[in-house]
Amino acid sequence: MAMFRSFVSASAQQLRQQQPSSGAAGSMSSSAESVESQFSCPICLEVFHKPVSITSCAHTFCGECLQPCLQVTSPLCPLCRVPFDPKKVDRSSSVEKQLGSYKAPCRGCSKKVALVKMRSHIASCSKVQEQMAKCPKFVPVVPTSQPIPSNIPNRSTFVCPFCGARNLDQQLLVKHCMDNHRNDPNKVVCPVCSAMPWGDPSYKSSNFLQHLFHRHKFSYDTFVDYSIDEEAALQAALALSLAEN
Repeated sequence: MAMFRSFVSASAQQLRQQQPSSGAAGSMSSSAESVESQFSCPICLEVFHKPVSITSCAHTFCGECLQPCLQVTSPLCPLCRVPFDPKKVDRSSSVEKQLGSYKAPCRGCSKKVALVKMRSHIASCSKVQEQMAKCPKFVPVVPTSQPIPSNIPNRSTFVCPFCGARNLDQQLLVKHCMDNHRNDPNKVVCPVCSAMPWGDPSYKSSNFLQHLFHRHKFSYDTFVDYSIDEEAALQAALALSLAEN
């Protein structure tokens, strides 16, 4: 009898060792989800893209996110607000290596994706796009005389059609593509044109860089009234041209 109890006890102990507890499973899931947050830029809140580190405080950011800080006379770290020397900002090769080594679940489809490819995956993930479409509309907390924003496409910042880099204004988009995708032969949709009322979101430019360089060196906001259609805008431009001459 004692031998039987000993056998049952040993079997139960072995079974418990083979089956991880729900707490452990939850911890593993939480750990996988936190990997992306550990490698996210504090500015854009996306996975690092071409990360750079400030030598003095060791804080890391996307190279393009930190760029505006480097254009002022006495820059401060965006995270700790400590002054730093703009000449002592180095490419973070260690973080880049880790981005290629670690995987995390996509916030939409839950597919495990290498962090280095997470941005481009999210940009094309239908589940993420569905989530974004379901985001609640803006509603004022208190009554206001200001008009409630309508569903107008974002014409302030754009996503790179090659690599999925986000939060690029028009000038940064031109610079980014010229610096990083000059030799990319792929045909892509121009994100600036597709955001316009007359834009065709399915049209792919055969030479996107040439199109970008010649068509988008200026901001449409300066010249375009988005409340009128393309024909009316053309007529208004012609009338203004004739009036100036």
